[in-house]
Amino acid sequence: MSLPDFLIAGVPKAGTTALHAALTGHPDLYLSRVKEPKFFLSDGPPPAVGGPGDVQTYQEHVWRRADYEKLFDPAPAGALKGEATPFYLYDLASHNRIKALIPDVKLIILLRDPVDRAHSNWTHLWVAGLEAEADFRTACRAEESRRAAQWADFWHYIGLGLYGQQLQHLYQRFSPEQVLLLRYRDLKDNPAETLDRVCSFLGVRTGVLTSIPRENVNRHYVEDNGVNRVLRGLLRAGGEFGHHFPVPLRLAARGPLLTLLHRKRGNRPVTTPEERAALLPYFADDIALLRDVTGENYDDWLSLDRHATTR
Repeated sequence: MSLPDFLIAGVPKAGTTALHAALTGHPDLYLSRVKEPKFFLSDGPPPAVGGPGDVQTYQEHVWRRADYEKLFDPAPAGALKGEATPFYLYDLASHNRIKALIPDVKLIILLRDPVDRAHSNWTHLWVAGLEAEADFRTACRAEESRRAAQWADFWHYIGLGLYGQQLQHLYQRFSPEQVLLLRYRDLKDNPAETLDRVCSFLGVRTGVLTSIPRENVNRHYVEDNGVNRVLRGLLRAGGEFGHHFPVPLRLAARGPLLTLLHRKRGNRPVTTPEERAALLPYFADDIALLRDVTGENYDDWLSLDRHATTR
């Protein structure tokens, strides 16, 4: 069987793409060329409904086991095989699926300040033209109704950041020795040391990887003005109905719209103290649970000063 030895299992907008890209440079590791197969997120075909763009994303899921195993067939003899799907931690049912199929797997989890993670998540969808809410806090308040409408996990700005609940569930199925917890800032500020921690955890040579490729970096700034509202409306319409059309046609229609939407470059917005104050109550109890579950201190995430959340 060609099944992974390790999974980068969480969390979205916390450096998983960069870690995946870095690990591909290690001669003793093989990462699937499909960065997010999402195999363990369902027992069969993914849903056929969701928010803007979700159905197209669901069409990319590698949900058949034979197709999933093929992802790892090219691995060199003796190499450890892995993939990165950052929604595995959040999807509690996936913990059971992983345990049933690969019980000895090693799991790498990247955590990020949950308010900053949620803001980066919202910004990602806003810049893509899919998020209709120009105000971050309003978008977070819409989460319950979006969940009820079966929008995909990436729209769950709050839920994705409740790491304490997720890790508590994970540790009921896997031993702590199978799980490596990292912080987004560690990967960003101390890449060589953090990559050595990953390699040591996986049991491969350290000192081989020293830097993180600049992956998934978007410097476009999208204002909330009349022209951009029209463009984002068209992109959302394409996200809702585009799955009825061939992929080349979808891309041909989407490309010019994104080019216009991304015509201005600049610094992307960061979380403000007011936004932190509004969002922290959603996470405070879970941060305490996270401390109890892991034995590590995450109190810096409770600060209203964004610059204090350096870890």
